[in-house]
Amino acid sequence: MVKTLVTCDCMGSQTIDAEALANATGLEVPKPCTALCTRQVETAAKAIATEDAILCCTQESRTFEALAEELDLPAPALLDIRDRAGWSDDPAPKSPKMAALVAEALLPAAPEKAMDVVSEGLCLILGEGESALAAAEQLAPHLGVTVLLDEGTELPDTRAFDIITGRLRRAAGALGQFEVTIDALRQVEPGGRGDFTLTEPRDGAFSACDVILDLRRGARPLFPAHEKREGYLRADPGSQPAVAAAILAASHLVGTFEKPLHVRTEPLLCAHSRAGQTGCTRCLDLCPTGAILPDGDHVTVDPMVCAGCGACSAACPSGAISYDAPPVDLVFHRVQTLARSFLDAGGRAPRLLVHDAHGAEMIRLSARHGRGLPADVIPMELPAIGAFGHAEMVAALGAGFASVTLLPGPGADREALVAQLTLARAIGGEDKLALLDTPDPDAVSDALYDETAPAPVAAPVRPMGTRRQITRQAARALHPDAETLPLPEGAPYGAVLVDTDACTLCLACVSLCPSGALGDNPDLPQLRFQEDACLQCGLCANVCPEDAIAYEPRLDLSDAALSQQVLNEEEPFACIECGALFGVKSTIERITEKLEGHSMFAGGDKLRMIQMCDDCRVNAQYHSQNNPFEAGERPRVRTTDDYLSKRRDH
Repeated sequence: MVKTLVTCDCMGSQTIDAEALANATGLEVPKPCTALCTRQVETAAKAIATEDAILCCTQESRTFEALAEELDLPAPALLDIRDRAGWSDDPAPKSPKMAALVAEALLPAAPEKAMDVVSEGLCLILGEGESALAAAEQLAPHLGVTVLLDEGTELPDTRAFDIITGRLRRAAGALGQFEVTIDALRQVEPGGRGDFTLTEPRDGAFSACDVILDLRRGARPLFPAHEKREGYLRADPGSQPAVAAAILAASHLVGTFEKPLHVRTEPLLCAHSRAGQTGCTRCLDLCPTGAILPDGDHVTVDPMVCAGCGACSAACPSGAISYDAPPVDLVFHRVQTLARSFLDAGGRAPRLLVHDAHGAEMIRLSARHGRGLPADVIPMELPAIGAFGHAEMVAALGAGFASVTLLPGPGADREALVAQLTLARAIGGEDKLALLDTPDPDAVSDALYDETAPAPVAAPVRPMGTRRQITRQAARALHPDAETLPLPEGAPYGAVLVDTDACTLCLACVSLCPSGALGDNPDLPQLRFQEDACLQCGLCANVCPEDAIAYEPRLDLSDAALSQQVLNEEEPFACIECGALFGVKSTIERITEKLEGHSMFAGGDKLRMIQMCDDCRVNAQYHSQNNPFEAGERPRVRTTDDYLSKRRDH
């Protein structure tokens, strides 16, 4: 357990209040060092030896890791409070912010989940003759190279690598698992004198490889979001630096690699489809790499293709897909810890800045060469900013942050972020959430210094549960007097509207509702609805034979949303024989009226059977004339004696 916080004022360039930090964190905080990585490195060595200290310096991580290796000890825990808090032009005290960053660092880290990917170095090179062959010559000493040339290309006089001609029809997979289909495939005939000859063309040839180097000029990439597809390297053959970088990268793709498992799935919660009817497609519509595919009633995620952008987790209404690197609940815990620690240390109205690794570098540049971050802006780094959805934003406001600003990097999905931000603004407040989309570190600092933070929530809350439950609890804290909040189209919260004139209470919607939001009453013809469980997935509207269902996107904050409400009900029909209640009276009467003149129901009790309950209908059928149950006396079973008797008679 961490007991000591070793700080450094970095040659006197920042002020650290050790006493205030100790009081706020409950840790032992000695007098700050001035040159922990050089003149006072023995202090670092002693702290590493105790194995219960955090060194507040990440810039010189290599120095401290090498020192730990010399001492034959684990690498120490490192924390950056200088760039994120200490180096700032804001004259306000930095201790509350530093205390918040320390408290976040003390949270237990989630175990990393990964799978092994093996690449044997089989590389397929696509491109025109000159560029592709030049790349093959450089890669041949390192990889098993095959070059796919266009038909009619002059073949080089070399067997240092394989050469084929043909047309690439299809490619699928990722690093170590690519599968390709080639039409008009022709391979080199290795024997004979003179120029190499080729085999006869063959369509539909299937092969596998570990790496694809695409040097085709002007051709479309083989995959969507191709820059996120591991093992697929693409470069413009007209740019020598780009080609050289791709060749260098390809040469290193041999061996066993760890592929992070970015998301976790719960198929039973998925609202994608039921009984062949399509419902929710939010994750399918968002996935940039095509890693998510339909698989029966739910969706499946290909971990090899998934790039971990996190958009699916933020948009999933049921929690069937959730980000797992780090887990969603840890992100909520981090948000709440940062807010609570800042406020407990005497800070007021903190602002949250959510960013990825690119944003962390901009913060470092701004701190070293610019104004740094304001003292009330707390940065929180995530591997994928797309996983920080509307639930996390609203939870941050409910935890006590005055505002939340998103700082996306170059690889972030802006469209998905904007959709989540729009939903969060409808729930949390238009002026409390912002997207800061700039590559300029100084522009980031200026925007944050110029922002006038709104007042935070008066009574912060620390809700627990699913993302939906946390959203609702935080929204109630932000709007204590509100009953209902209108939401934008496509929101995962809302009401089901039923046209009672069109609804026949067939209850097909109830049987297919994936979340149990729609229910029936076993004793009466009723359609019931519990709003807080509704995912607005669209299944009930798609399956309704009468087109009687519509939606109203909203967030009902009243207690009524937690209980079942009757959307439609009718009087049951009384069986004409026993009086038992069954079915819907209007439906039975309508069917009776329509079949009254039908030849198959003319005469007898056939029409009356429609007005009977199940038991009475079976009984009436059994006693009717020409009924299928009347088969006469059952034949007697013949025994051995019967056969022997017949034989004696003859």
